[in-house]
This record gives sequence, C-alpha cells and structure tokens, in this order.
Amino acid sequence: MRKAYGDPIAEDLRFVVKSVVGEENFVDMIPNRSNNYCCGGGGGFLQSGYKEQRLAYGKLKDDQIKATGADYCIAACHNCHAQIHELSEHYGGNYPVVHLWSLLALSLGVLGPNEREYLGDDLKEVAVFHPETEM
Repeated sequence: MRKAYGDPIAEDLRFVVKSVVGEENFVDMIPNRSNNYCCGGGGGFLQSGYKEQRLAYGKLKDDQIKATGADYCIAACHNCHAQIHELSEHYGGNYPVVHLWSLLALSLGVLGPNEREYLGDDLKEVAVFHPETEM
C-alpha cells in the first residue's frame, strides 16, 4: 500500500495516528510517506523460511526506527508488526511495536486487559476496565 496508493493514503494514516497519540507525540521517520523503507516482512517474505535474509534486509528499517528515538513503533499491518517486533528483539532495539488498532481501541477505552501484550509498561494499565470489580 505504501507505494501503490502513495502520499494521499499516507496522509490519511498520519492524521489518524496524530489524532490518537497527539501531534506532540508523533515522531516522523526519514524518509517517510511513500518513500519510507519497507520492513522486509511483506509479500509473503515473513513466512518464506528465509529468516536470516529477512532480518538482514530488515536492518535498514530497524536502523530507521532507532534513529527516530521514538518510544514506540506503530505498525498498521500484521506482517509489518511481526517483522518489526522481531527486528527490535534481534538487533537489540527493544522498542515496543504496537498495532494501530490497539492504539485506536485504547484511545476509545475499549482495549481489553488481555489485548495489551505489545504495550509498554507506561500504557498497560491505561483505561483498563475490570468488569468484575467495576459493576
């Protein structure tokens, strides 16, 4: 989607992310929009069995993410999330990778306690609803 639909789609996604996390918390990658680097996990590569090659190709994305200094990396698709999460662990970035849908649900107060695996400690308890104790 990054290259197929170009900057108009990128701008829509940027609007959503900024609306959820706040403009002041948005950290841009360089390059960005339709010129952003691929993570290396899409197009079936994540399941291809070429793990060493996939991680080597993904080093460019890992370096790009680390250069932002951001506390989180937001991924909109499952393949990107899995690849970037693995890159973070493999290359020692240790930055949390969170699904965009998780942040949307968190911002709406509907992210369940069992859906917070990829959130950092600073967000794990935000807007947690415990039905057994809050009735």
